[in-house]
Amino acid sequence: MTNNVNDLSVRLSQAGIPLNEPTSPAQLQTPWFVRALQAFSGWLAALFLLGFIAMGVVFVVESPAASMGLGLAMISAAYGLFRRARSDVLEHLALAISLAGQLLVAWALVEWWEASPDSLWALLGWSLFGLQCVLALIMPSQVHRGFSAFAASLALYMALATSAMAAVASGLVLLAITLLWLNEFRWPGRFKDVQAWGYGLLLGLLVIQWLAHSGQALPLLNDMTDSAWAGLTPWLSVALLALALLLVFLSVFQRFSSSRGRWAAYPCAAALLIVSLYVPSVGQGVVVMSLGFAIGHRVLVGAGVLSLLLGIGSYYYWLESTLLLKSLTLLVIGGLLLLLRWALRQWLSTPVATSDDGSLDHDA
Repeated sequence: MTNNVNDLSVRLSQAGIPLNEPTSPAQLQTPWFVRALQAFSGWLAALFLLGFIAMGVVFVVESPAASMGLGLAMISAAYGLFRRARSDVLEHLALAISLAGQLLVAWALVEWWEASPDSLWALLGWSLFGLQCVLALIMPSQVHRGFSAFAASLALYMALATSAMAAVASGLVLLAITLLWLNEFRWPGRFKDVQAWGYGLLLGLLVIQWLAHSGQALPLLNDMTDSAWAGLTPWLSVALLALALLLVFLSVFQRFSSSRGRWAAYPCAAALLIVSLYVPSVGQGVVVMSLGFAIGHRVLVGAGVLSLLLGIGSYYYWLESTLLLKSLTLLVIGGLLLLLRWALRQWLSTPVATSDDGSLDHDA
């Protein structure tokens, strides 16, 4: 066994693959409850510090320029603290300072654009979206990157909701999630950054779906607004969903080149897109769940299942019919899906025959 290991090491070295033998034992990771206590200590220290600062600069909130200047200064201070942070206490202290600075920036923007209330939310949404995108790229903290990605998705939803294009925001976030997780290992140096962005956008997608289901009607069953883009919103959302689903298919087909699988996938995708015209969350949940299966990511699979259940549950309560008809509708849809699954498994399974010499003959 030792000789085989040595031979493998020699062959890897000859191939130009360096082997780094550990010279010291691996360091033990800090337990999660200790890190949670350190995070709590950081937030507690940040609250006392911000409270002390607020007592002396109450006049800042009365001046948009002062609020903007102090907010940018606090974000810069948080950036410098992140660069030097070596513990969870300092990291969460910097995060709290950065959030306070972002609130001051948002307050300054609201005060500046208060004179034009019609476009206030759109301008505020686009401004915060740009700010969060910049912070997600430059902040040297995985926690802050994830939070900024989450806040950017909500700001995008707020900006597009003013023009009746809220469904497009979820489609754009879904496409960004698909691109990030499919290219998770493409940039080894930014591996943790990509994960932070992916988790933040995933949480943002779930929150956007919850906001869409909290009281609004289905896109094709109500008069949304008089916006010129209102009629195109469902189609744009389905187009983004189709693009994300196509990227997942291409990633899977590169590893499993089965002609039967391709012929089965595209009709199922077409049926899913038709359903997504009426219930967008169903298609988004299926895409996230398929993406999780494609890359072997359990968190994505769980988030896709949660999104799918949220979409189906909302659709159940949105149907303007009796409870009996709703139950029968879901029963028929579930039966058809189970029948489709059984038919696909029967069609995609490769028959195995035995030849005359007793060996197995696989029929391609």
